[in-house]
Parts: sequence; structure tokens; C-alpha cells
Amino acid sequence: MARLVAKYAPVALVAALLVATALAFVYTEKLKLTLSPILGPQIDKVLSPTCDCKTDTAKISFRLRKGDRLTVDVIDRNGDSVRTLIRSKPTPRGRVTLHWDGRAQNGEVVPEGSYKPRVHLVGEHRTIVLPNPMRVDVTPPHIRLVSLAPRVFSPDGDGRKERIIARYAIDEPANALLFVDGIQRVFKRGQKEKGRIEWFGKVGGEPLPPGTYRISLGARDMAGNLGAHTPEKKILIRYVALGRERIETVAGARFAVLVLSDAARVRWKLGKRAGIARPGTLKLRAPLQPGRYTLTVTANGFSDHAAVIVREPKP
Repeated sequence: MARLVAKYAPVALVAALLVATALAFVYTEKLKLTLSPILGPQIDKVLSPTCDCKTDTAKISFRLRKGDRLTVDVIDRNGDSVRTLIRSKPTPRGRVTLHWDGRAQNGEVVPEGSYKPRVHLVGEHRTIVLPNPMRVDVTPPHIRLVSLAPRVFSPDGDGRKERIIARYAIDEPANALLFVDGIQRVFKRGQKEKGRIEWFGKVGGEPLPPGTYRISLGARDMAGNLGAHTPEKKILIRYVALGRERIETVAGARFAVLVLSDAARVRWKLGKRAGIARPGTLKLRAPLQPGRYTLTVTANGFSDHAAVIVREPKP
């Protein structure tokens, strides 16, 4: 009898293994055919709990095929829960939307890294980890100003030195920002780590008045972290400028004044006379009658003035 059992034992073992494999296969196929109770997950990819911006929380949204009691946790890479968002809450079928502020159960910001939502359905006796990771990032980007040119420009619409160009480098993908006197004026689309950002000297579509302005750059990453500004650099908006505000001469004498402008031509007016000249050294003749006159030089609609004091020639 013992010999008979020994003879057929391997056959029985193989048969048992085949049956177990078949049952496992059937169970697996049944699971594949079972409709998932959760549909259409929509989960924010990145957040910064410290940025005080619209990305300081992550939205977790999905559709529930039928009503159930839900427990939703946020888990780390090891599968450990760091925060329970809802616990055994009766939830009807349809869209479920929750928010996570990047903080643990004790209220502290979790370490940087990837996290996932885990949904437990009490009625279904199922636990599903949603595949969409949420990355917590609280480190601001660092931007460096590589170059800024020109330092003098004229946004007057004539196509000559209409803008400044700032070239930069960032230590991570981020949007570059340009600030004028501490106010953000340009947001650069795209998040390349090297590039250029331009400013056309306008606010609300209107060119700013002539004068000195302070330029700095900043960067904001995908999580919303804003990096520190670069040191400020001064630039000058100049349409037309005269080298002197007051000119003293004698009646009928020739005098010269420096005209600075990016325009190809400027218009001048002194007393009853007027003309057109190139920027640079403007040479004129004083009026024949002594008195106080105003020299007006205009370039593309912008003007500068100088007082011309004409005296009697010495005998």
C-alpha cells in the first residue's frame, strides 16, 4: 500500500498544482473583467504648501461608479499614510473632489517627494491606489541675470532701440519674470532653464515717461515657488535729451548743443526759426534780438527744452 501511495503521490501533486494554477488564472481574468469602482481620476501633479499661491494645495478628483463608504489617505513611496483626508464617509455615486495641502496629520509640511491618493471602499472591500503621483516641492528656483542690453532705449515706435533684452539662467525649469521698480511687468511663457526675456518700456500699452528705471529678474517654478530677485540694474528710457538746460550766447552768434536721441532725425525750433537735423551736435545761430528764448527739440513726438539767453554783443 505504501508503495502505491508513493507511486501516485507525484501525479496527485502535479494535478493539485494544475488546479491551483487554473483557479488563479480564472480569478485573475475575473478581476480583469470586473469594472473598476473608480473612474476618471484627475489629480494635480505638483504643489508647494508654503508658496501662498494657487498651487499650495493639490486637487484630488475621481468619479465613483456607485455610492460607498470611503476612506481616502495620502501615502508616501513606502505605502505609509501621511494624511487621512476622509474616514469611512458615506459618499454617493458621481464626482468626488478632495484637496490636500501638502501637510501631514500633525499639520507639518511633509518632506519633498512623490505621494499618491489611496482609496478604500468599505462596501466593495477594495483598496485602490490611484496611479497619479503628486510631487511636493518647497524649494524656490534660483535665477541669474547673464546680460542686460541696451541700457538706454526709446520705446517710441520708430523701430530703433525699442526694447531691452535680459538673458538669464535658472537652476531648474521655471517661468522667468521681469520686474520694473519692484513691480512685475513681464511673465515669460515656457520653462526653459536658459533664455531671454524682453520688455518694451510700456505699461498698459503706453510708453513710460523718460527716466531711470530699476530692472530685476525672478523665477517661479511649476509648484509656485518664487525665487529671490536678481540684484537690480538701472536702465534709461530716453526719447530725446539736450546736453544743456541753459545756453548763454550773444545776438547773432553761433552756438552748439548736444542732442541725444535714437531717432534718425529730430526737429528743432528756436524763436521763429525751425529745422530738421540729425542727433548729435546741433549747431544754430542765436536770434538777432537779445532776450530769453526756448529751444525745443522733438523726436517722434517727444520733446526736450533748453533756455537760450541772448545778450547784446560787447562793444
